[in-house]
Amino acid sequence: MADSTSLPPSDASSLKQQLRSQLRAARRSLTPAQQQQASLQLLRQLMKVPQFMRAQHIALYIASDGEIDPRPVAQQLWKMEKHTYLPVLRPGKSRDLWFVEFTANSQLTPNRYGIPEPDHRHEHRLPANLLDVVLMPLVGFDAQGARLGMGGGFYDSTFAFKKKKPAGKPYLIGLAHSCQQTEYLPTDSWDIPLFAIATDTGMLTTKP
Repeated sequence: MADSTSLPPSDASSLKQQLRSQLRAARRSLTPAQQQQASLQLLRQLMKVPQFMRAQHIALYIASDGEIDPRPVAQQLWKMEKHTYLPVLRPGKSRDLWFVEFTANSQLTPNRYGIPEPDHRHEHRLPANLLDVVLMPLVGFDAQGARLGMGGGFYDSTFAFKKKKPAGKPYLIGLAHSCQQTEYLPTDSWDIPLFAIATDTGMLTTKP
């Protein structure tokens, strides 16, 4: 995987910003029918993954900005009596995320970015290292498994411990529309490794 140290920092940052703009526009251009179909196809892809099927504690997210929607995944997990969680912004200035239990009856309230969250004061919270699988939103990815996020660094900070032990739980799986794949992404030393990337058209395994 190419490292952004091969590019001047300003060039790598500029490339990332350009790609974010292009790839976010691409996913936002999908019609509601295309989004719905992609979500169902994503579920079919994930159900082929043994680590996903065996997992009991799975984190996912509420889709926004054209992200591939894992709601069908959540609904299937509830039918399978799995425990599901949503990321919650930790109070204060920390970039670490909390993971709070998410059920069909959870009351969600928008956070400071407008993304719905369950109330961490009233719902069960699980430490990040005790999750079995984490389904993460992506802005972009390449064939080598490099990932492009929104740039906030929340997942990188929360799962920094995975840099020392990339194999094993929690299995970090990026979710994206297939149109979000790009030829090349610069990477940084703080990027966390993914186990796989799941899209509406297939699975890209990135583990060593």
